[in-house]
Amino acid sequence: MAEFLLRPLTRADLPAAAELERACFSHPWTQGQLAADLENDLLTLLGACSPGGSLLGWAEVRAILDEGTLERIAVAPQYRRQGVAEALLRRLMEDGKDRLAFLTLEVRAGNAPAIGLYEKLGFQAVGRRKNYYREEGEDALLMTAYLHPPAE
Repeated sequence: MAEFLLRPLTRADLPAAAELERACFSHPWTQGQLAADLENDLLTLLGACSPGGSLLGWAEVRAILDEGTLERIAVAPQYRRQGVAEALLRRLMEDGKDRLAFLTLEVRAGNAPAIGLYEKLGFQAVGRRKNYYREEGEDALLMTAYLHPPAE
């Protein structure tokens, strides 16, 4: 299990976050895009850092009114399956409880480890986007977790 602390992402983290993007995604966000996200009041960017300050992972949630969307979650390959993504997502969900009704996300239909994590945290599949990941020819599952029970 990796040792890490959670804290808001800062400008100093941008080079490491961009490096994680390149290691984790076929279409990585650029450092410039990440810098713009830091300036956007609708977004929360949270990092998981080693005791020495290295960025192990990061996540971003967009909040519009009471709706939250997990826009991105990335963990360095060598730190996967060590609780980093779970801790990031749990913190974002906990911090969102005072202002968000639910959190949604899209995940590759074939990404069983991620789907398992999301289900563990209370997310349920609510839809499917056919061929969403076109280059890979893969569907996206749309998943939602209610942070408060929905009104009856």
